[in-house]
Amino acid sequence: MQEDKLAQKTNLLPKLIFSSRWLQLPLYLGLIVAQCAYVFLFLKELAHLVTDINALTEQAIMLIVLGLIDVVMISNLLVMVIVGGYETFVSRLRLNGHPDQPEWLSHVNATVLKVKLALAIIGISSVHLLKTFIEAGNIGMPGAKFTEAGVMWQTIIHVSFILSAIGIAYTDKLMHNLSIAHKSH
Repeated sequence: MQEDKLAQKTNLLPKLIFSSRWLQLPLYLGLIVAQCAYVFLFLKELAHLVTDINALTEQAIMLIVLGLIDVVMISNLLVMVIVGGYETFVSRLRLNGHPDQPEWLSHVNATVLKVKLALAIIGISSVHLLKTFIEAGNIGMPGAKFTEAGVMWQTIIHVSFILSAIGIAYTDKLMHNLSIAHKSH
């Protein structure tokens, strides 16, 4: 009897720690609200493009379209974090066999999620950098959005994202190789 009470008490802490993962649920719900904000922003920018099409230059249209692509890519990043993070850190979604289940979700873990997020960030940064390069022709002119230093720093930051992703992927490869070597011994 005494041992049962002791076992229950020592089991309480691990159960509490494991249950604390549910504290992340409001964070994922908040990201869903952020996703709604991006849908609103997308529709607003799309309406601007459609209603002002005759007054816009080709460059302005290109910048708006790149802005729309940027919103979509950020939205995709949010979906990856919401779905992958919830599945990895909170609870299984139990979507097996669902026709709309993302292919990557069946083998998601913290490392896969990090690599996918790094690649998504590089994609988003690429769109921002392309928008900057398109507008770079206005550097030095009145009302220019960017300076030479700003373009340089944005490029350096983009390269840093790329190097970070390479580092994460390389570390993942090393860990995978170590895991295989460990299993074979």
